Amino acid sequence: MFTTENNESDYLMLSGIQHFQFCQRQWALIHIEQQWEENLKTIEGQYIHKKANQPFLREKRGNKLIVRALPICSHELKISGICDVVEFVRHPSGITLQGEVGTFIPIPIEYKRGRPKKGKEDVVQLVAQAMCLEEMLACDIKEAYIYYHEIKHRVSIEITEELREEVRKMIKLMHQYYENRYTPKVKTGKFCESCSLNNICLPESLNREPVRKYMERFLE
Repeated sequence: MFTTENNESDYLMLSGIQHFQFCQRQWALIHIEQQWEENLKTIEGQYIHKKANQPFLREKRGNKLIVRALPICSHELKISGICDVVEFVRHPSGITLQGEVGTFIPIPIEYKRGRPKKGKEDVVQLVAQAMCLEEMLACDIKEAYIYYHEIKHRVSIEITEELREEVRKMIKLMHQYYENRYTPKVKTGKFCESCSLNNICLPESLNREPVRKYMERFLE
């Protein structure tokens, strides 16, 4: 049930949608140009996920079956990745699971190092996970959670059709960039200061006037 056997080499990493929402240039540098640098935030994030991603740990708590580091994919979206945690909650209108009695509703839970963000980067990643699970398990997921380590609290996210459509459009554009090996220039901002790729991206250079335009303006 949880196999990704038909996965193709041109599938994109599901986790990349968070980078793409945050900064399309950052996503292209990582996933197209294969460039990466660590900073304190990325190292802390890896530590948080290491605690959550224990693929051999499967436990039962009351009416829940908890599965960690679950491989997922969507053949429709052509993405693949891993869910940090999926809680299968016993429910009369749920789905059957191999080796388990009763029916369950799957609820994906993504772990993040910081606190809730103003942008949607964490949300679209979670919605993409839910869409993969819906395709794999032939079910509907209405709610999922993001656990923020800094506040030690889960935040509930409603999986709406509007968010699903937003994710579809975003992943379609990601595939177009990837196929064309296109690294876009983007509008820079204060958020660039905390980006681990700041020394590779050189955002200040994006705001400089091209030499050709300078010469044209000078000659005029």
